[in-house]
Amino acid sequence: MYKFLLSSRWLGWFALVCALAAVCAFLGTWQLDRRNAVREDIGWVETNYSADPVPFEEAAGYFEEFDPSAEWLPVQLTGTYDTANQRIVRNRPLNGRPGYEVLVPLKLQDGTAVVINRGWLAIGNNEAGWPDEVPAAPEGEVSVVARIKPAEPTLLRGAPEGQLASIDLATYQDQTGYPLEQAAYGLMSSEDPAPADRPEASPKPALDEGPHLSYALQWYAFGLLFFVGFGYAARQEAWNIIEAGEEDADDFDDEDEVHSAAPAPRRTRPVRRRRGTTGEEEEDAILDAQGY
Repeated sequence: MYKFLLSSRWLGWFALVCALAAVCAFLGTWQLDRRNAVREDIGWVETNYSADPVPFEEAAGYFEEFDPSAEWLPVQLTGTYDTANQRIVRNRPLNGRPGYEVLVPLKLQDGTAVVINRGWLAIGNNEAGWPDEVPAAPEGEVSVVARIKPAEPTLLRGAPEGQLASIDLATYQDQTGYPLEQAAYGLMSSEDPAPADRPEASPKPALDEGPHLSYALQWYAFGLLFFVGFGYAARQEAWNIIEAGEEDADDFDDEDEVHSAAPAPRRTRPVRRRRGTTGEEEEDAILDAQGY
């Protein structure tokens, strides 16, 4: 009954179903991988964000070679801001608002220079492409608590003088003319002494996994439905064959069966012969008409 599945047409449909199901499985696995990456990031936030600040001497290695397990870890740094090399980072949205971020190198007592992200500024109204005002960094020695964040890649777009397209520390170092720690920068949490005005602090990152799990389950379900649909179509085809066979059988009288090893074509329907009346039946009809 299901021998038709071995035909080239049905084998082609089955290959297409397998290909579509494989694509769905790939997309579902990709969504699970994204979910695992988000869950890992959430784990570092939960572990490090509210931890006690560690001295820079203990965390110095993370600024030389970034370790994802150290992201968001608060670090205590003491030094002097190099305000002459302050930079504005473009295209930095915050809660749906466009704006900028302010970067300033912090020169530590041992000569190391760590880039500090002092916070966010809204786009300005006075001059296009610049904030209206950049709050000044504290002068003299300052104690900073900043959370470790990885450096960002180079973007293939330019920026006006005094601005950066991303927190690309290699490009920033070329502009300052002296070495900067390259693997990570510090996202400022507090300054001492605290200035009267400062850029807006970055909020704590959301601990939401997002819809990746539901998307993954949907893709897997789509892949399974392709096979369910193929099975349903095959079942309907089998029923059509069965019903077509029963109709062909009804077109034959018992005495007209063809005893042949070769089956007749399925769409060929034999012509039924009308059986003539016998002589005895004609005689009975005449007697009935005469009232006998």
